[in-house]
Amino acid sequence: MPPSPPSPSPDPAHTASEVTDLLAVLWGRAQLRAPSGPISPSQLRALLVIERLEGGNLRSLGETLGSSPPATSRLCDRLEAAGLVERRLSPSSRREVELYLSRPGRLLLEEVRESQVLELAPVLGAMASDDLARLAEGLAAFRDAAAAVVHGGAAEEQSPVRAVRPA
Repeated sequence: MPPSPPSPSPDPAHTASEVTDLLAVLWGRAQLRAPSGPISPSQLRALLVIERLEGGNLRSLGETLGSSPPATSRLCDRLEAAGLVERRLSPSSRREVELYLSRPGRLLLEEVRESQVLELAPVLGAMASDDLARLAEGLAAFRDAAAAVVHGGAAEEQSPVRAVRPA
């Protein structure tokens, strides 16, 4: 029997999709483990965007999330009621409201990130050091490309923003 032809190299988009599915499971477990308790994926995404666009307005948040103005406003209402976000009148325009994370909002993101690290540790610990080095390099390149597509610019080297799988 002739040897089978080599399998084609995996499609990066499919592999990335599989990885994000697995990360979604890990992130869900991390959110449940976070001391502040679970928040919805849409709330977490909004907090991450508000952190990145600190002082941005509802329009910029909605555009980044791909959400309608009424849905974005309701989401911010819930986040503000939970004490995670502060709305402030813009000093340059009385018609515009700026969005900021509150101290509890920042602490929640720190807790979720720490829980994510705890969920990732055993996975990364099971990998060979050469594979980890390649992964780190590839993830940095992916982060920069994704930030350029999502945010319209390159990611900073130490960007605090973490990708979160949409619900």
